Amino acid sequence: MKPLAGWQRTLWLMVTVQALMAFAFSVSGPFLPLFIIQLGVTPIAKVSIWAGIIASVNFLMAAIFSPIWGGIADRTGRKAMVVRSCIAISIFTAVMGLVQNVWQLFAARACMGVFSGFSAAAVALVGTQVPEENLGFSLGWMATGQLIGALVGPLFGGFLAETFRDYRHVFYFTSAFALAATLVCLFFVREQAHPRTTVGTRAPFWQGLREIAVHPQLAPMFVVVLLAQVVAFGVQPIVPLFVRAMVGNVPGLAIAAGASFAVTGLADLIASPFLGKRSDRIGYRRVLLISLLGVACFTIPQAFVHSIGAFIALRFGVGLFLGGVLPTANALIGRLFPLERRGQVYGLTSSATFMGMFTGPLLGGAIAARLGFAAVFLAIGSMALANFTWVALSVRRASAVAPTR
Repeated sequence: MKPLAGWQRTLWLMVTVQALMAFAFSVSGPFLPLFIIQLGVTPIAKVSIWAGIIASVNFLMAAIFSPIWGGIADRTGRKAMVVRSCIAISIFTAVMGLVQNVWQLFAARACMGVFSGFSAAAVALVGTQVPEENLGFSLGWMATGQLIGALVGPLFGGFLAETFRDYRHVFYFTSAFALAATLVCLFFVREQAHPRTTVGTRAPFWQGLREIAVHPQLAPMFVVVLLAQVVAFGVQPIVPLFVRAMVGNVPGLAIAAGASFAVTGLADLIASPFLGKRSDRIGYRRVLLISLLGVACFTIPQAFVHSIGAFIALRFGVGLFLGGVLPTANALIGRLFPLERRGQVYGLTSSATFMGMFTGPLLGGAIAARLGFAAVFLAIGSMALANFTWVALSVRRASAVAPTR
């Protein structure tokens, strides 16, 4: 067997780390609203609001601090930032298992967001280690690692919740998996330094950030990434409650909710490597358009289903197309900037990612509390169509820009 090249070894190790961290992030998804109920929050409308707030605050804090961590990564190394974020996530996940009220849970999630910054560091690390012609392929596999974790995490979390009848144990297991990701990255991932491709003194941090932020091709992609994450995360706070409304408060509820999450990850796992590789060949814009239209077509009908089987089938359809959005967008963005600036670039676009993750669950929870579950799927599906329109009108020239080396 032909030995792996250095960049391939780094890629597959980081895919493993990504899978472990996605697992840690997704384990609590199926039972977070149920855990909030266990902490004493009532009635159900208030639970929906709290679920949206707690699921969102982590991402709001990460959106604020990701550009800072990204800039530090360009100066000190991306691997160091990945290790730091893994340690922070491990610590604060364990803390969530110790909380006694919903405000303490809120604080733990907020602290996790401040000190994490994992996504920006991981994408920047891979984006600077792989050849340019394999960027879409590599980021597609990073998305696959994330989706493997997102697939296994909810099922594992639902199983443990049903087994132990105590959601706190699940947080402790999750913390251990985040620690395992830390060790894999620390001892096995090697970061190869690249010579600078631009001449002159490095710009001060805030000046460099401003130069990136006003790049004419980045602004349209910032909106694309933000809306894509609103669409991806907007329904998450209400899925367990929607499943409970369909099947009742029966034994196995957490497992049914976990399955509703997991099928989306399974579909992403199937589609993401294919879409990432195709984007290198047929163009990023085309893959973005196909993906966003597919997400809309499978999200809107969820408002009208009345059986768990139909709901799971539609969630699977959404997953088939979600896998093409972020890898394609990140590959396009990465090719707009030289290697030594990609940590800060991906830090800034991670702000868009996290702002979408923050806004989506909060919006979904608020709509569910006011208008019911069906309105959430209609609103989120309409946003996917709006994002499709934005890409069609605004991203054409961005996709034609040659990579900056």
